Amino acid sequence: MFSFKLIFSLHLFLCFILCLSSCTKTSADLPNPSGTYQLSYGDSILYLRNQATDYVVFPTETRAGRYSAFPDGIQVDEKTGAINLSKSETGLRYRITYFSAAGDSSSTVIVLSGITFRDHFYYLSKGDSISKPIYNASESRTLPLAGSNFDEGNNANSGGCSVKTNNGTINLAETVRNGVFGSIPANNERRDFDIAYRINDQSGKSLNNLRVRLYYYATLSDVAPDLLQTLQDRQLEGVFIGGRPGSASTTENIAKPRPPCVIIIAN
Repeated sequence: MFSFKLIFSLHLFLCFILCLSSCTKTSADLPNPSGTYQLSYGDSILYLRNQATDYVVFPTETRAGRYSAFPDGIQVDEKTGAINLSKSETGLRYRITYFSAAGDSSSTVIVLSGITFRDHFYYLSKGDSISKPIYNASESRTLPLAGSNFDEGNNANSGGCSVKTNNGTINLAETVRNGVFGSIPANNERRDFDIAYRINDQSGKSLNNLRVRLYYYATLSDVAPDLLQTLQDRQLEGVFIGGRPGSASTTENIAKPRPPCVIIIAN
């Protein structure tokens, strides 16, 4: 018959073996061993949806901390990282960043599906008179036209801005002839137009909106200095379309991607 001391010794030995086994688990056996957080929204392109309430997308995993976004135009909940697509500027690329209380951070780049136009000089005297929409923040992506509709409600066209309803392009020469800048256009005239549109893509033809700003100048030398500075800032910050959004912290409070600047140069 086992003595009490022998039973107690066996008990201690078994506890030691169990403890040793637990301590020798590899990092592969542990869930998220480093605690590293990778911010993600499940996809790199987010699409609007047809619904009565605002469409909000949450990170695949939400952690306590602070969330921020760059550039301006996207509505992100600072505490949860939730994106309200219904109240954000679509057609652009954004960087969302998470900061933990300990100072760790994680970023991801996403596109809010839609169209925009290039900040660009168009020279009418050279036949450069068609401004084409850019789809999902990339000039290399093909805009699905079949089943899509641009300038729904005829708001832009009724104001003289010649938007083609089948492909979203703006005929700038025709817009000038329509008298948008007056019968005799003057330098530094600018007009804003709201374009409502529906794209036959994963958005399910949800109603989307874009405001475009048109400028008129006789020559390039007539362009206002503040406008030249705006275009230079946008180019230097490397945001909105093309590559990844800029990362310089000094620019994060001044970058304003909208409205796109379509600049008409007569000669």
